[in-house]
Amino acid sequence: MGVDVCWDPAATQPPARRAAFRSMTAVTAGDKAAWLALFAGDAVVEDPIGPSMFDEEGKGHHGQDGISAFWDKTIANVERFQFTIRDSHAAGDEVANVGTITTYLPGGYRVDTDGVFVYRVREDGLIMSMRAYWETERAMATARKAED
Repeated sequence: MGVDVCWDPAATQPPARRAAFRSMTAVTAGDKAAWLALFAGDAVVEDPIGPSMFDEEGKGHHGQDGISAFWDKTIANVERFQFTIRDSHAAGDEVANVGTITTYLPGGYRVDTDGVFVYRVREDGLIMSMRAYWETERAMATARKAED
């Protein structure tokens, strides 16, 4: 039930990479309070970017209230998450993680979402934005009965 990552979280890492790791850890643990505490008050979450079933207008989820509602609409409905980060590129106050998020859904199904997940932090390490580049149709095409 852990987080699969390609960097050592105990080693010194850029702030955005540390924030991304903390975000994945909180999601994996199902800890909404810990996850929300990672975000600045005026942060924005776009997951995925643009209009989607989670954000019909494609404008993102803004501030603590919007991000909390995003959790309730999406993350809370998943039984288990597995993050596999194949590569991570940190630059300035941002990190772009390339990988797959495997979600285990009620009814015994799983979906693999390949994407690029970009986090930007402010000087104090709080997340200002999380932007996820992934394609809904491509992810849904992987839906299948979970074997594990």
